[in-house]
Amino acid sequence: MFGKRSAPTEIAAPAPRPAPPATAAPAAPAERSLGAAAPTQFPSDGLGAPLVPAPGPGSAPVTVNMPAIDSHRSDAYYETKSVIFGALIEAIDLAQLARLDPESAREEIRDIVNEIIAIKNIVMSIAEQEELLDDICNDVLGFGPLEPLLARDDIADIMVNGAGTVYIEVKGKIQKTGIRFRDNQQLLNICQRIVSQIGRRVDESSPICDARLPDGSRVNVIAPPLAIDGPALTIRKFRKDKLTLDQLVKFGTITPQGAEILRIIGRCRVNTLVSGSTGSGKTTLLNCLTQFIDNGERIITCEDAAELQLQQPHVVRLETRPPNLEGEGEVTMRDLVRNCLRMRPDRIIVGEVRGAEAFDLLQAMNTGHDGSMGTVHANSPREALSRLESMITMGGFGLPVHTIRAMIAASIDVVIHSQRLRDGSRKITHITEIVGMEGDVLITQDLLVFEILGEDAHGQIHGRHRATGIARPRFWESARYYGEEERLARALDAAEAADEPLRG
Repeated sequence: MFGKRSAPTEIAAPAPRPAPPATAAPAAPAERSLGAAAPTQFPSDGLGAPLVPAPGPGSAPVTVNMPAIDSHRSDAYYETKSVIFGALIEAIDLAQLARLDPESAREEIRDIVNEIIAIKNIVMSIAEQEELLDDICNDVLGFGPLEPLLARDDIADIMVNGAGTVYIEVKGKIQKTGIRFRDNQQLLNICQRIVSQIGRRVDESSPICDARLPDGSRVNVIAPPLAIDGPALTIRKFRKDKLTLDQLVKFGTITPQGAEILRIIGRCRVNTLVSGSTGSGKTTLLNCLTQFIDNGERIITCEDAAELQLQQPHVVRLETRPPNLEGEGEVTMRDLVRNCLRMRPDRIIVGEVRGAEAFDLLQAMNTGHDGSMGTVHANSPREALSRLESMITMGGFGLPVHTIRAMIAASIDVVIHSQRLRDGSRKITHITEIVGMEGDVLITQDLLVFEILGEDAHGQIHGRHRATGIARPRFWESARYYGEEERLARALDAAEAADEPLRG
């Protein structure tokens, strides 16, 4: 109990633990535990991966000093930590700890741990003691070994494959870290702590769970018995600073002319589908598009785990719910989308279309909810439309193929495709609009496409965004209605003009 901790004589002091071997490098404080040198900072490519500037002609190769992820902790360190952690749990009142603010709780824990270290005669350097203090505070108050990774803004994904294996994605490339958990039980406890924050659970009876962190980062957990080697935890991290289209232009994800077209699409209530593969930046791009929605519009978002970060004042956020232990109480994405229609929305935004809710979203787009948006996994704009058709067919609606395709053509105006290239960079590769149908075939036309021109000696892909010369897209009338047709015309002309020197 705080204020009445056990007297020093009440904690049995075992024989002093020998100091760590002299050959072991002293541990650094938590802030430096992932690398010795301060990393060279590069901006992100706009959709999650840092962008390394390409060297100019005749310049020396660019060397990126990314932090090495290495915990450099021995088994003796974990044994010492386990002993101190056990004594800490006996010495504090967890109920009172929960009433304190995080900073006060952290200071209280540090005071007790320092006393335990002194009482038990544990020999540690100051740096090792600071690292141990931070470690234990993270275990009690945060997400344990994940905390240093969550604090880094250059990491796009964290992948934990059991207690002893942690991978991260940096610059679009996956690399193994030296970080590990004490055992699978500690990892499972942290997984349960994460999912319980949004009222969900993960255990043997419910071993698969989607959740989110307080900052909106997406979390997926799959636990034993389905995960054979221990719980598998995947975190798709969100940047602390929200990206804008201007930043995407700066990072080379899209051209200034393409960004202007996207602004007009977002502002003029154009029904939009964002497609791309896993990790290509679909949600980030959707967030950028929503920044141009008028503040007077009522927006309702539907997601499996709430990730979208809309800045408008009138936003209603809805989230699906898994079934309870009895298999009841499930609320599906389709339930949410259908309920949206009764909530007087101006726009409906579906975080990810993956099932029968595709039909309800298309119905909403075609019945007065212009400007609705959603994302879908696909390898190209054409395949995105094919996936929508497949999802509606598998939903059991029994509609003819021609009817489904006619509904798609009448509902969706633009497909924006994002892709992660083999060098790890992300690009918006297509801005494609649906023109209509000829027979049973959906007709599309590209407004802007990304062409790969080559690769430099460092593996960086070079390319260009090429305008296709379309002067009047199908959504021209919508742009005229909102007074944006002149800006749209200038953007299309500028995109074509910027392409002329390359054509020559």
